[in-house]
Amino acid sequence: MSLKDKNILLGVCGGIAAYKIPTLIRLLKERDANVRVLMTQAATRFVTELTLSTLSQEPVWKDIFPDSVSAKEDWTRHISMGEWADVYVIAPATANTIAKLAAGMCDDMLTASFITLRPDKPNLIFPAMDGEMFASPSVQRNLAWLSRNGCTVINPESGELASGKCGTGRMPEPETIAATIETAVTENLRRSKLQGKSLVITAGPTREKIDDVRFISNYSSGKMGFALAAAAVKRGAGVTLIAGPVHLPTPNGVDRIDVESTEEMNRAAKERYRSCDIFIGAAAVADYRPANHVAGKIKKNSNTMEIILVRNPDVLAGFSKQKKTHQLAVGFSLETAGNLDNAREKLEQKELDLVAYNTFDGITSGFEVDTNILTLIDKHSNVHELPLLSKNEAAEQMLDVIEELMSSDK
Repeated sequence: MSLKDKNILLGVCGGIAAYKIPTLIRLLKERDANVRVLMTQAATRFVTELTLSTLSQEPVWKDIFPDSVSAKEDWTRHISMGEWADVYVIAPATANTIAKLAAGMCDDMLTASFITLRPDKPNLIFPAMDGEMFASPSVQRNLAWLSRNGCTVINPESGELASGKCGTGRMPEPETIAATIETAVTENLRRSKLQGKSLVITAGPTREKIDDVRFISNYSSGKMGFALAAAAVKRGAGVTLIAGPVHLPTPNGVDRIDVESTEEMNRAAKERYRSCDIFIGAAAVADYRPANHVAGKIKKNSNTMEIILVRNPDVLAGFSKQKKTHQLAVGFSLETAGNLDNAREKLEQKELDLVAYNTFDGITSGFEVDTNILTLIDKHSNVHELPLLSKNEAAEQMLDVIEELMSSDK
């Protein structure tokens, strides 16, 4: 199904047609979609939050501001909603909300998430109101503005209205709306250059055994690599994620391979070098490993212990050396101090097509945090400086640049 694992943000306004929304949610869930509902305060007069929450299996959101100052995850909920959605559907869309959207107002969760929706995601608006209201110059002006600025406005149907009159203003039936959503998502996927492409992504740290109970590793959480994998699948790519030892759930639709050491990661990657279109080395692999692994546990016999280290294989460079003209190699360059030249050097030495440079501060970027600040440098010397973003949003923008690079290489 084309809606399987797709994220549908559903905005419900205060119109009588809201009685159709429970059926719509049921139809979307039957198609294995993820549904989150945003309501205006007026919408609660027509359908209850409990009903929509029960059917969607998610909380229903109305207000931008959290109930408690300690609810940190809710402070920027209006932003994360827009980032999460694969499509935003507003049904029924009342004249009042349509006016707000056209004016850029964002005084509740529904209107604020409209502004934060990623510009490459479809936005479907289903107006529903009395026929005279729909035909009014102000409503038509606002709908025309929304249409010119990237929204898809689905005109209402004609028939009997709540006022008892007949006219154009009825919201389509839930089955029609569900089919429209499915078509919009499918067409949006076709626009992605990653559709049908094969990606191999490495993520997380590696562990190099000293003995059976000790190892050398780093603080990588794997979050950036997992975010890239999840975002690529949503664009229609086939993704193999080779993950070091991390405690993260596997993104829907991703083929995951768990490894421990750099050598294990290298073997898994080499088996997939020829079959992939894009290789993204997001893992923080250990550059060195102990020359000898001691069975059992090394006993504490002195105040010092000497460990001889040897170089590990370079997983990303190994791909670059054998890649064909249609393949892209993408890497990361993590530094503890701002030095863009190191990233450019890695780009050239490893023959990469794109490198993502960031600095480690342990607060806003680097390991074990949910945000990142990336500077993307491609092989044509183009530089894309990204602001502080969640790793999910950074992944989306990084894939945007990769798609641009794919176009420029044709």
